[in-house]
Parts: sequence; structure tokens; C-alpha cells
Amino acid sequence: MSEAEDFARLLRELKERAGLSYGALARRLHTSTSTLHRYCNGEALPAEFAVVDRFARACGATQGEAVDLHRAWLLADARRRAGTAAQPVPVPVPVPEPGPEPVAEPEPEPTVVVAPESVPQPVARGAWYRRRTAVVAAAGVTAGAVAVALLAAAGPDRGAPHAGGSTGTGKGATAGTGAPVSPGSPGSGSASAPAVTDAPEPTSPAGSAGSAGSAGETGATASAPGGTSVSPSTQGRAPAVPLKAAVRSHVWTAGCDHAYLSERAPGSVSPPPVEADAPAWASAQGAVHAGSQIVEVTLHGTGEGAVVLEDLEVRVAARRKPPAWHVYQMSQGCGGGLTPAAFAVNLDAPRPLARPVAGNDGGDPLPAPAFPLRVSASEPVVLRVEAATTGCDCDWSLDLRWTGPSGSGTLRIDDGGRPLRTSAATGRPVYGYALEQGRWAR
Repeated sequence: MSEAEDFARLLRELKERAGLSYGALARRLHTSTSTLHRYCNGEALPAEFAVVDRFARACGATQGEAVDLHRAWLLADARRRAGTAAQPVPVPVPVPEPGPEPVAEPEPEPTVVVAPESVPQPVARGAWYRRRTAVVAAAGVTAGAVAVALLAAAGPDRGAPHAGGSTGTGKGATAGTGAPVSPGSPGSGSASAPAVTDAPEPTSPAGSAGSAGSAGETGATASAPGGTSVSPSTQGRAPAVPLKAAVRSHVWTAGCDHAYLSERAPGSVSPPPVEADAPAWASAQGAVHAGSQIVEVTLHGTGEGAVVLEDLEVRVAARRKPPAWHVYQMSQGCGGGLTPAAFAVNLDAPRPLARPVAGNDGGDPLPAPAFPLRVSASEPVVLRVEAATTGCDCDWSLDLRWTGPSGSGTLRIDDGGRPLRTSAATGRPVYGYALEQGRWAR
């Protein structure tokens, strides 16, 4: 029996002993009946132990039973993570082809000195590529030494170009890898390179956007994983970004209520996932958020001082006619007593704004978020943005303005270097998953 099956067996035993139906237990756990059914059948695993703990309490588990359930969940979760790590997303690997190499073997030139440039390396490198890179690097150092010797022998009056002419100290000089990229520049949305290359080295905290959504959900800055880019102030030298961010772009209401648009027919669409597996499921089905999208951004300071978050601006990059696709509901019905405070965004407005909205926790009001906000290494801040549209297929992103000890700048919040995408779904056919039939049905 696998770890997941053993965990599911313990869930079923507790449920049957408590005499609770799936519907009654789902209401107590604030989740959907179909999701709970998949947990008990071993088809899915809760992403967080908090769900398992609530399950045990609702079923009246003893302390020893709760410990056994916790241990079974840890083993099943470790197995799932190991399986995920064993099957990474395929990345194209350069394959050598006959003919001239992309980087020719350098030969000494009598009158030309080539200034070294930083060449972006491919994401994946085979052993052959590392060996060739070492050879080319060694050849480059030798050629550079010969070229400098030639230049010294020729003297300054022979008309030979001067090395480093583009990295001088004058006003017109530019740093080869330190030039900031504004959000509107062609390369600012690329996931393969940060928008500012002189920002701090990326760090990967646990629970960051790279892992928070289980499959690329995620969100990052120039100093955190997940694709967020940085557009620092253009006055003077660009300050180091004093923030790191984890972005979750697949957040469901109450952990179960959400809908996606997909061009695929119901017969070729996989069963609905749990929230933690939504990014991978949506990518596999070619699905986009239908009608609304919730984005959560967790921010931490990276230095000793505090950073002030000043404002959140909404940028709509494109508006298209909504595609005539099918709507797939992730749950036939769920709910919870918590309505988090958030920033509401109407993407159909000519100039969308992030409007603060108060929340509610079981009857107790939650104050609406308001800028300015203070964030530091010991005081994280979570921003929740709920965007909606009824008339467009929208590409959008968020710009977070900040001020810190080293200066001020703007943090781009998007979907792994690409714009966030939310499409209207009015008038489209809606499908829910019929658990007893094992298929999508209207």
C-alpha cells in the first residue's frame, strides 16, 4: 500500500466512525464535497496539514489518531514532492550540430581589441556544453592577453579602438550588465532574465511563488523567484531592491470556488484538481481564469531597515474579445466563514484602480487594506488582489511603488515574467464535474 493510500485509509476510517456524510464534513472543513471525496479515495492530497488537522478534529480523533494521521500525511506529502521533483518540466537542451560553432575560436587580431561582454547562458547545460564553455573561456583569455600586448606595441596613435570604451566613467558610458530596463522595454517581460541585472542575487525562501503554487505559480522579484520584474527609479544609480516577493496567481475563493476557460471539449479535460495543483492543471488544459482571478503577494524586506509600500497601480497591457470557450467550475458548491480583506480591481474600467475592500471573519469585520504599509525582514505583508471582468480577455499586471533606505522604485507583479490573464465568461457553456459519473456535465 502506498503512502497516499495509507493516508486515505485513515481518513475513511475516521469519517466512517464519526458517521458524517461527505457534504456535512465538507461544510465543516470549508471545502467542496468533490475535493473531500478525492482526499478519502487517495486521488488527491491536501497541500497543507491545516486541512488534515481540521478533518481530525471534526471527526473526533484522539491524540494518538491525530499523530498517526499527521505522520501518514507527512510521508504521502514527501512521496508526492519526490515524484514532482523526479519529473521536471522539460527544458530544451542545446545539441551540437555540424558546421561552425556559435562561438568561433578567437584568433589574435593585429588592430582590433574586442571588449568582453556578458553572454547569457542557457537554462540547461549538458556536460559537453560545460567542457566547450571552459575551452572557449580559456581561448578568450589567451586572445585577450595577445590583443592587449598588440595594443601596447601599437601605441595610442595607431587608430586602434580602445577596450572598454562603452564602460567608461563619463556621462555617456553604460555598464555592460548594469543598465536598468523599464517596464515598457521589449525585454522587461522576459522570464529568462531579470529586468534589473544589478539587483541582489535571487533567493528561494520556502513557500515562495516558485513552490507556493506547486507549478510555477507563482511570482518573484529581481530578488525572489517567480517572475516579478523590477523597474527602479531612473534618477541616479538604480538602488538595490530591498524586497523579495512570492506571488500566487491561482488562489481560489474559500480554497475551492473558481472557474477556468478552456478551448478543449469536456471529454478531453482532466478532473478538477485541488487548489495547490491548479497551476499545473490549467497549463495542461490550456485554461485561463474565467470571470475573476485572485492574486496573493507575500512581501519580505531583505535588509536591516524597513521599506514603505506606497501604492499599487494596475496596468492593462491588452484587451481582446473573450474567446468562445467552455467554462469549467472547480466545485459544485463550497463556502467558508472567512472573507479576506483585499484590493478589488475592475478590469473593464478605462483606468482600473486597486480599490480597498473590507473583509469579514465569521461576523467580525476585517478592516480594508490601506497604503502606506510597512514591511521588513521580520514584518512580512500579504497583499490580496481580486480582479474581475465581464467584457474582455485582459492581459494585466501590478506595479508596487516602494521607498526604502537605499532609494525608491517599482516592483512589477505578474505571472512569471508574463502578464496575468483573466477573461470574461458571460454566455459561455458551463460544466461541473459529476463525481458519480466521472465526467464533466452541464
